Amino acid sequence: MSTGTGAHSAPAPDSDPTPADPVDGLREKRRSSMFSSLSIRNYRLFFLGQVVSNTGTWMQRIAQDWLVLSLTGSATAVGVTTALQFLPMLLFGLYGGVLVDRLPKRPTLLFTQVSMALTGLALAALTLSGHVQVWHVYLVAFVVGLATVIDNPARQSFVAEMVGPDQLQNAVSLNSANFQSARMIGPAVAGLLITGVGTGWAFLLNGLSFVAPITGLLLMRARELHVVERAPRGKGQLREGLRYVAGRPELIWPIVLVGFIGTFAFNFPVYLSAFADDVFHAGAGSYSLFNTLMAVGSVTGALLAARRGTARLRVLSGAALLFGALEIVAAATPSLWMFALLMIPLGVFGMTVNVTANTSIQMTTEPAMRGRVMALYMMVFLGGSPVGAPIVGWITDAYGARVGLAAGGTVAALAALTIGLVLARVGGLRLSVGWNSGHPRLRFVPREEEPRKEREELAAAA
Repeated sequence: MSTGTGAHSAPAPDSDPTPADPVDGLREKRRSSMFSSLSIRNYRLFFLGQVVSNTGTWMQRIAQDWLVLSLTGSATAVGVTTALQFLPMLLFGLYGGVLVDRLPKRPTLLFTQVSMALTGLALAALTLSGHVQVWHVYLVAFVVGLATVIDNPARQSFVAEMVGPDQLQNAVSLNSANFQSARMIGPAVAGLLITGVGTGWAFLLNGLSFVAPITGLLLMRARELHVVERAPRGKGQLREGLRYVAGRPELIWPIVLVGFIGTFAFNFPVYLSAFADDVFHAGAGSYSLFNTLMAVGSVTGALLAARRGTARLRVLSGAALLFGALEIVAAATPSLWMFALLMIPLGVFGMTVNVTANTSIQMTTEPAMRGRVMALYMMVFLGGSPVGAPIVGWITDAYGARVGLAAGGTVAALAALTIGLVLARVGGLRLSVGWNSGHPRLRFVPREEEPRKEREELAAAA
């Protein structure tokens, strides 16, 4: 497929193939520094704008839930608000990807960012004037969800246009660290504002926070973007995107894996609140501690991924397997403090799964298809939790928090193991067991050839 300047197709694997390693062509490249993509001016402007905007977004999420609760006194109403914000992604996410592939990314992002800024300012005006009603909050949540349908795949695919293929892993990792850092700061600021001056001011600051990303987008130099050819308008583009993913194991299986983990293992609001209340009887303070430590681990995982500099799918399978195993271990932990400390490695491996899946999918997707593919990925990833929450909630209520968390971890571990083996088979590889300096060594090797040294090692082991 013809592409513009800076466009790229999936790199070919190198001489050391792995079952899930479609980006091995980058293996010999120099490992990037932790913040190397920030040397690119356009991405630096984008990143700084997102620092401010993400903090405002987390402030609004907390203030929005508190406002609904104060207006209705109903936890169900809070759940309805969350559902309305996610519903557009479930209903229209794939169509958003089709639009993003047709549209220029920077003007599209300017439109979505302005739209979300206006919703925040409108909710601030209604709240500060004393005229806000719960249906206003429902409407704002749904409109923000509609904007996210386009904003999410546009932001995901625009990163590649800003930094190019060499820095994509680093930039995606820093974006994740950015989001998780805001997750720690935003709720704390929102809590101070709510108790000090009221929820309306949190909405106002969120609306104003979009000035930063909008300014960054306007200051970017178009000539420095890695421009790609946009998909022409035509019929059947949604089906084309689904066929594109279905015909590529390096895309479909990571998306399936993320779907299982997002649906059953990432429902931490259910798990952690149950552990704080029912298992350890420690109240809201411990729930806040669990979330804070997990956010610390998530930031650490994102920064480590930024330093690693490659997106290998065997890393994805391994991280998902360890993530599931850690959930099982945490489910059996008797001590509150031991459970709390396990939140840090859970955050590290959970973020490794997120970043590695995101980057490997972007790297192996043709630029003209990237919007549709990333829309499918985000729909599965974001849509899984609302679908899975009632299921894991029922398991937790019926059999206890420990069984619920262990079940989620088991699903994640089994999915990682199964999909890793499927990708190994698709890649024509098999698992080889050998010895290296007296220690066992596991590795995947091609089925059709086996090095002599390895044969000797296997014979010695036998």
